[in-house]
Amino acid sequence: MKIKLDYKYGVCILEPHGKLIGAGVLDLRILLKTEIISAETPRILINLEHVSRMDSAALGLLVSANRTVKQKHGRIGVVHVGRHIKNLIIRSRLINIFEHFKTETVAVKELSRETSIARPYYKYGDY
Repeated sequence: MKIKLDYKYGVCILEPHGKLIGAGVLDLRILLKTEIISAETPRILINLEHVSRMDSAALGLLVSANRTVKQKHGRIGVVHVGRHIKNLIIRSRLINIFEHFKTETVAVKELSRETSIARPYYKYGDY
């Protein structure tokens, strides 16, 4: 799996391409772990625009990363979530643990802010 890595205004942007299943999950886990460990207050955006499928291991990875980032008083968000992945997140009842953004520009602007919001400001109609 190819994963593009970029930084904008202190936000690490991970953009996986393909299917987040099997070995692809391991690749993403390594990048996420490296970023979380190296940053004092991690700010991570995962752009899922080019991900066609995700399995439960990938979903578990995102939940685990979210928990670890929150422990370090950081923020993690997702953008461009496709229909299949959105359905998986909703069915798993994990929709409210992720911050969702409509565009990468808005996400970077919001995640780079010093203040953190307590809960994601997601509304079911927005997703």
